[in-house]
Amino acid sequence: MAKAAAKKPDMPSINIGIPDAKRAAIAQVLSRLLAETYTLYLTTHNFHWNVTGKMFNTLHTMFMGQYTEMWNAVDPIAERIRALGFHAPGSYAEFAKLSTLKDAPAKPPKAMEMVEILAKGHEAIARTAREIFPIIEDGDDQPSADILTQRMDIHEKTAWMLRAMLED
Repeated sequence: MAKAAAKKPDMPSINIGIPDAKRAAIAQVLSRLLAETYTLYLTTHNFHWNVTGKMFNTLHTMFMGQYTEMWNAVDPIAERIRALGFHAPGSYAEFAKLSTLKDAPAKPPKAMEMVEILAKGHEAIARTAREIFPIIEDGDDQPSADILTQRMDIHEKTAWMLRAMLED
């Protein structure tokens, strides 16, 4: 698991009922979730552009729905990090350091390989959300817990739908 030290708060004196150290820990793990979500978003968008074959129309449309959902998810995660008083990561270099997901393959794979890569990516983000949940709970941070619960639900359902396409 890639780790990056949480940066010092960039806002003066935040008192939202979560101690500074716990806010820093929460911001750090949310930064990982943000990086992984953005990485999978980019891979999904890449596959949307480059899918070919008999399933083109189905996959092209499905991938668009998936990357649109993730695009809409990154903003609330980043804004939660900001509300906690920390900078949200926003560069490819930062995302590469924080994310456990691999970048999209340089050469687009076959359509069903794309589906498998995306299913594994959604499973990985669901695992990340579940793994970081205790840190959020320890900070008694309900808004971040709400984000994690939503992300787990969406990524688990998306992984299931993608896995279903791989069955004979």
